[in-house]
Amino acid sequence: MIRFHNTLTGKKEDFTPLEPGKIKMYVCGITPYDESHLGHARCYVFFDTVRRFFKASGFQVLYIQNFTDVDDKIIARAQTLGTSVSAVAERYIDDYLKKMALLNVLPADHYPKVTETMPEIVSFIYGLVKKGTAYPLEGDVYYRVRSFKDYGKLSKRALDELESGARVEVNEMKEDPLDFALWKAAKAGEPFWKSPWGHGRPGWHIECSVMSTKYLGETFDIHGGGQDLIFPHHENEIAQSEGLSGKPFARYWLHNGFVTLNRQKMSKSLGNFFSLSEIFARVSPEVVRFFLLSRHYKTPLDFSDDLLEQAKSAYASLQEINDICFFLFGGAAEGVAPDAALVQECLDILSDDFNTEKAIALLFQLRGRMSEAVKKKDLDGLRLNWATLRHLCSDILGFSLDPRLDQAQVGRLKIKLSEREAARKGKDWGKADSIRKEIEAGGFAVEDTPLGSVVKACA
Repeated sequence: MIRFHNTLTGKKEDFTPLEPGKIKMYVCGITPYDESHLGHARCYVFFDTVRRFFKASGFQVLYIQNFTDVDDKIIARAQTLGTSVSAVAERYIDDYLKKMALLNVLPADHYPKVTETMPEIVSFIYGLVKKGTAYPLEGDVYYRVRSFKDYGKLSKRALDELESGARVEVNEMKEDPLDFALWKAAKAGEPFWKSPWGHGRPGWHIECSVMSTKYLGETFDIHGGGQDLIFPHHENEIAQSEGLSGKPFARYWLHNGFVTLNRQKMSKSLGNFFSLSEIFARVSPEVVRFFLLSRHYKTPLDFSDDLLEQAKSAYASLQEINDICFFLFGGAAEGVAPDAALVQECLDILSDDFNTEKAIALLFQLRGRMSEAVKKKDLDGLRLNWATLRHLCSDILGFSLDPRLDQAQVGRLKIKLSEREAARKGKDWGKADSIRKEIEAGGFAVEDTPLGSVVKACA
C-alpha cells in the first residue's frame, strides 16, 4: 500500500488513484525570469522521483508541469534588460530545461504555457462570473473568496483570520479585501489579450486551475509544489476550480520543504540563493541530485559546503564500486536481472511517504554486500548486486551512475595491468611501480583486490 502525507487532510493517507493503474499529476512550474536555483531543483528532482517510483510500481503516469510565461516579475526583467517578455521567458525556460536534463529529471508529458492557454483562461473566468463567484471591476475581474465556503481547507486558515496581502492585490474598490484578481486590466507597456472585460492579462492563480484541468480533467489525483505555494496559490486554485465545477479538484496535495541557507528559506526574492550554474561549477549534477534526495522531502534542507562535500564523498563511493564492476564485467552484466527482493524492498521504503533518505541508505547496504562479494571472490553475487544497484539508481532514484571509464579505456588499462602483473611476478618492482604511476597519471587509481588488480577513475 502506498501512503503519503496529504496536505489537504493534514495526515498520512493510503493512496488510491481515481482510475486503477493510472495516475494524473500536476506540479506547478517556474516563473521564468532568472536562472534556475537549488530551490527549484529540490522541488522538481523530488517530483521526478515520485513519478519514477509510480512507474516502477506499475502505474501509467500523466505528468503535467506548467510555465508561467507572463508575470509581473518577467515584465520587470524585460524592462530592465530592454527586451521582450517572450524573449525573457524563452531564455529562462531553455535554461531550466537544460539544467533539469543535467539533473536527470525526465521531461513532463506536457509543458503548458499561460500565453498558449489564453482562450481557455478567459472562458474559465467567464464561467466564474456567470456563476456569481467572480465579478468585474473597471476592467479587472475578482474572485469572491467568501462565496467559497471551504476556503482555507488546504492551508488550515480560518477565513475571518485572513488579511489582505500575501500576493493578494490591494484595491479599495474590491467588495472584500480578501478577493483576488482573476484578470488584470491592461497597463501601458505590458502585454495584453482580449477579453469580455477589455484588454488585460490573467492573475497568477487562475492559470494553474485552467492548465491542470485542461490536461487532467476537473478532478485528478495529485497536485504538487513547494510548501510556499500552499497559501495563497494552491488555496486559491481550489477555490477557483471547485467554485466553477462543484467537484473536488485534486484529491491529494503533496508539498516539498524548503532549501534553506543558515535556516532561512533560499529564494530569489531574499537574494540568498545559489543558481544551479554556480552549484554545478563545484560538484556534478549527479551529486546535487544525491544531495537533494538525502533528506526526507518534507524536511527543510539546510545548504552548507560541508553537507555538499559529504554528499560528494558518499556518491563517490557508489561510483567507485560501479567503476570496479564495469572494469571487471564491462557490458557482460547487461542481461542480468536485478534482485527482485531488493527492488521490492526499495519500493516498499518509498511507498511510505517517499522516504528517499531511507532508500539511499539501502544503496549503501547494497554497496556493502558488493564489497563482501569482492572479498569472497563471489563473481556471481557481485554481478547480481551490481545489476540491482544500477536498477535502483537509474530506474527509481534517477542517478545515472554512468561508469567513469569507457570500454576502450578498460581494454588499454587491462593490458597495462597485465604488464604490471608480469613485472611483479618477475620481481621487477621498479617496472611495476612505473606502470602504476603511468596509470595514475592518466587520472586513474589502481586497487589490488582478491579478484585481482582493478582500475577505477579518480574523483
